[in-house]
Amino acid sequence: MAITSSMKNLLKIPFLFSFFLILLFVTFILINNSQKSPVFSTTDISQHVSTTSHDDHISNNKKNDEVGVENLDGKMRQQNDLESNNTKNDEVGVENLDEKMPQKNDLESNNTKNDEVGVENLDEKMPQKNDLESNGTKNDEVGVENLDEKMSQQDSATPFVPAGVNSTTKSNDELGVENLYWKLCKGVVAVDYIPCLDNYEAIKALKSRRHMEHRERHCPKPSPRCLIPLPDGYKVPVPWPKSRDMIWYNNVPHPKLVEYKKDQNWVVKSGDYLVFPGGGTQFKDGVTNYIESIQKTFPEIEWGKNIRVILDVGCGVASFGGYLLDKNVTTMSLAPKDEHEAQIQFALERGIPATLSVIGTQKLAFPDNAYDMIHCARCRVHWDGDGGKPLMELNRMLRPGGFFVWSATPVYRDDERDKKVWKAMVALTEAICWKMVKKTFFDSAGIGLVIYQKPVSSSCYENRRENNPPLCDQNNRSNSSWYTSLDSCLVPLPSSSTGNTYEWPAPWPQRLNNKPERLSQITDAEDVFDEDTKHWAALVSDVYLGGLGINWSSVRNVMDMNAGYGGFASAIIDRPLWVMNVIPISGPDTLSIIFDRGLIGIYHDWCESFNTYPRTYDLLHSSFLFGNLTQRCDVVEVVAEIERIVRPGGYVLVQDTMPVLNKLSSILQSLHWSVTVQQQQFLVGKKGFWRPHEKA
Repeated sequence: MAITSSMKNLLKIPFLFSFFLILLFVTFILINNSQKSPVFSTTDISQHVSTTSHDDHISNNKKNDEVGVENLDGKMRQQNDLESNNTKNDEVGVENLDEKMPQKNDLESNNTKNDEVGVENLDEKMPQKNDLESNGTKNDEVGVENLDEKMSQQDSATPFVPAGVNSTTKSNDELGVENLYWKLCKGVVAVDYIPCLDNYEAIKALKSRRHMEHRERHCPKPSPRCLIPLPDGYKVPVPWPKSRDMIWYNNVPHPKLVEYKKDQNWVVKSGDYLVFPGGGTQFKDGVTNYIESIQKTFPEIEWGKNIRVILDVGCGVASFGGYLLDKNVTTMSLAPKDEHEAQIQFALERGIPATLSVIGTQKLAFPDNAYDMIHCARCRVHWDGDGGKPLMELNRMLRPGGFFVWSATPVYRDDERDKKVWKAMVALTEAICWKMVKKTFFDSAGIGLVIYQKPVSSSCYENRRENNPPLCDQNNRSNSSWYTSLDSCLVPLPSSSTGNTYEWPAPWPQRLNNKPERLSQITDAEDVFDEDTKHWAALVSDVYLGGLGINWSSVRNVMDMNAGYGGFASAIIDRPLWVMNVIPISGPDTLSIIFDRGLIGIYHDWCESFNTYPRTYDLLHSSFLFGNLTQRCDVVEVVAEIERIVRPGGYVLVQDTMPVLNKLSSILQSLHWSVTVQQQQFLVGKKGFWRPHEKA
């Protein structure tokens, strides 16, 4: 049968209809993909940075009925005010009604998209839970000497995500990071907040403080995301080397130590500055003379040659370590956060290596056999206490053949109390085979000191009359010193490959690049060490020092967040700066190698806060740290901790993969840092002075 013209036209209709559907589907896919583009494109970071202030202005001027915001400073509006909030303060643990958390219903109907509520600039503030929840606890309840050291509990520093917000934000996969709202930490001394040392809820719950448990780490969970406010009148720190002798008072406005130690010449206020004359409790003739006197008393101590790395326990304002820098000696100045307010903060503001810690119930975060010398000048540690555990902790960290210099009244006074302490010290040092190599008194200064030396082999341990304290059973002993109880035993001494005694490292500076003896115990480690040293020398000279836009002349305090063998620190050793080499507890333990090279460092878990004051480092560096780290903890919390540590005007330098750098750049830009990414692997962020606006 013949097909007519009209029938042919009917046959074309399904074909045209199918073509139309395909075209419609392709159009839908293209539109959908375009809406999933990241908020911040790292290919044009500078463009975003340059438009940030403009976007802030636009989003902050939207009307309240459009954005559901009560205050232009970014606080979330409580739509139901206090309708469902009739519970009394003592029932909800909140002292002030004006700081109550937004109720769940406040934001349930807030389904407006981000671009309608002005959230596209990730710089708004996140409401926090119970800002001052129990900040009225009395000192005698928490074991804190001074009211001005009191900090809000960990809940006050923990971000609170109101119900309903997540329904208006894009997923992490779409943005690379969640939409962030930043808010200032609250509390009497929020300006100096140290999360793991200022957790007063945990401190209040301690069963005992007899062994300084309240000075040890008690980290809040989750880690805080609030931002530390700046002190009033904060300025860019005084540059090194001038900073060793004077710092801005407004940067560390703590006058009590000035008054408390005025007769000992620790620190003096002079106009806008705090001045450090080089005095101290035991430095009656000045710290320089004290340092020279030690070497004259015992010439086997050669500063900057056989003695390179020192631990100064109870360091005060760290003048001992500060002036030893002139001798090519690097000193880890150590003290707890206690009634001697801000002594470690003073040290770091001066540009002197220092960290917060205490010899209490747990090991210090350093390896065995690390320090060439340990020093204590009236450090107020009862070395024979708790069965001698504090002194055995020094013995653990002291290198075989290393020295302990103890300058304290029991060495040279004859009153009954001092004689009792000295007698106990003599018995304990003999039991652990320390040899007293020198005891002296300086007439001009009216002080004395004693120098002990640790043995270089285990022969003395084996020949003791009593096996007390016993040798540690290495099969049952943890090699970690992170959250590990103090030993009540002696660590067996390592043996050298050339005999049964320990070999002292080569003199400085040869020891920096000499292969450490301990490398021979690790398969292929010597070749890896050589390659690592060459790699960092080339990377620092070819890229870091000239190609990334960092003003290295402003950099003094540096932290390498995952230091490996210390190659980065070794490569910049000739610059006027120092490096805190951090070894993450989840990675290979190479910290002993770092000390063998004549560098200093510490163990840490970056899922927790670091033991330092805010604004204490000029540059934080990491190399492929974040990929593994984000498997265990929230990258936003890690960046918030970096933000706490870095000074305004300081830097973060990250080498990592582009997905990691994309995420980091988004978070850093939400903090108003300027960010650049170069060569598809290096991110440089520079911190400014921005803080979230707080309504008066």
